[in-house]
Amino acid sequence: MNLEKEIKKAIQILFSVEVETVEITETRKDFEGDKTLVVFSLLRQLKGNPAIIAEQIGTFLKENVTEIADFNVVKGFLNLVFTKDYFLKEFYRINAITNYGFKQANTDEKAIMVEYSSPNTNKPLHLGHVRNVLLGYSVAEIIKASGKKVYKTQIINDRGIHICKSMLAWQRFGNNETPENTGLKGDKLVGNYYVAFDKAYKAEIKALMAAGSTEEDAKKQAPILRDAQQMLLKWEAGDTEVVALWEKMNQWVYDGFEKTYKNIGVDFDKNYYESNTYLLGKDVVAKGLEQDVFFKKEDGSVWIDLSDEGLDEKIVLRADGTAVYITQDIGTAIQRFKEYDLQSLIYTVGNEQDYHFKVLFLILKKLGYDWAEHLYHLSYGMVDLPQGKMKSREGTVVDADDLLDEMSQTAKNISEELGKLDGYSEDEKEKLYQIIGKGALKYFILKVDPKKRILFDPKASIDFQGNTGPFIQYTYARIQSILRKANFDFSKAATLKTLEDKEKALIKTMLQFPDAIQQAAKNYSPALIANFTYDLVKQYNSFYQSVAILGAQDEAEKIFRTQLSQKTSMIIAAAFSLLGIEVPSRM
Repeated sequence: MNLEKEIKKAIQILFSVEVETVEITETRKDFEGDKTLVVFSLLRQLKGNPAIIAEQIGTFLKENVTEIADFNVVKGFLNLVFTKDYFLKEFYRINAITNYGFKQANTDEKAIMVEYSSPNTNKPLHLGHVRNVLLGYSVAEIIKASGKKVYKTQIINDRGIHICKSMLAWQRFGNNETPENTGLKGDKLVGNYYVAFDKAYKAEIKALMAAGSTEEDAKKQAPILRDAQQMLLKWEAGDTEVVALWEKMNQWVYDGFEKTYKNIGVDFDKNYYESNTYLLGKDVVAKGLEQDVFFKKEDGSVWIDLSDEGLDEKIVLRADGTAVYITQDIGTAIQRFKEYDLQSLIYTVGNEQDYHFKVLFLILKKLGYDWAEHLYHLSYGMVDLPQGKMKSREGTVVDADDLLDEMSQTAKNISEELGKLDGYSEDEKEKLYQIIGKGALKYFILKVDPKKRILFDPKASIDFQGNTGPFIQYTYARIQSILRKANFDFSKAATLKTLEDKEKALIKTMLQFPDAIQQAAKNYSPALIANFTYDLVKQYNSFYQSVAILGAQDEAEKIFRTQLSQKTSMIIAAAFSLLGIEVPSRM
């Protein structure tokens, strides 16, 4: 049944009017019905009382469309009730689809690029990066599932004063420490020296102030900072010794990042490096000056005036001719659209950069790039912990690796308290703790709308009840247990006499999966997938508690309910794969 087509046909026959579109939504849970026609949206073409129009359309559909059993009208909303036979046929249709809900990418369409992570090479990935990579990766997977070609990318901030601080501290205090001779991951080792630099810097400021300097002067004149600035100038000049140290320490960090990404379960199709892109955009600024997009101030610095757009003036080139961040962002965006045939580019970056991206997108539009209309900043809120804000310089960040270990340990503690894993080998338990721990972390973060700030509580996320990853994983494992116990062939079609209300409700939720993917892709929101999955699991558990499955007396019912269970588990696994979450077969 093509409901939209049937409604348009009804309107044509009843009112002699052809309408291009009709608005159909899911019926609200507090009303009887399966789909709702919003009649208000038709009133431009259909004059009259919306409730009367709804009544006329509903009567026609009930009399002429076999799949519609009944209807009711609430003001200007027509709620349509489908027959149980319709849901039965729909289940058999979707049960035959292996990759149900996922659309094949159209190779003729341009690709979408999703940028996420984009870390600095002076420290390990932390809790803030975790939300970033989980969000970016999941959005990329959802867009891919919606039928688009996707490239996943990151730009690694591997140059600048921050890495020089770690390099200088390692030279001074490192005693030739390496990841190999310390047993530390390279990103952690380099991060330790970033903290060591800050400690030495503060000590020098204190000494200078004790000798009579103002705090402002002391911060500028501290010898260790001046040495770091000198090191940056040497790097930019291509000093052999400095560049060699930079390459060595950055490689330690890249290796460390790679281990963390693998542990979290995310990947990239291409890495960009700021050391390769920081000079990009300067030639674009020169062209923009000729086109009067930019203007030069007396000191030689180059700016853009965005006051007409409600913003202010923004510098794009310093007086000494060096680029600022937005200059290289302009150049990098242009390079990406040259390298790849892109439809759009999505930047996954925290909401503290909202202004930066407004400016960037406006500049690219003013420079005449049509694709600038298709740039999107996937802005997200920060992740807070009960103990307060994290600070990299002071070494108070929550390290991503430590967080993942803590999640596994918390999963272990709770599982042991509940006695859920009796009879498992130690290896099986350890693997399961990781699956549960990571699943809890990912689900807790991804079920929240990206724009909202999160207060993350590891223990609350690992709950085997409620809207949590482990609750959904447990339901999946429960279904696998049912399938293992089924000692009959449940692949054949079953001829049912009738469909129970709980079976219908479960199928109805299953049918929403393709639309959930499309809506999540359109809104760049994994939360829509997470909450769909939770609704599906709630419907399944309600079905599980209401009817006998393997114990059903009727053979057809037993086969059908086992098929229904199997398809539910397949949709759970597919939905969770879009969130980067594994599902265990036993739990």
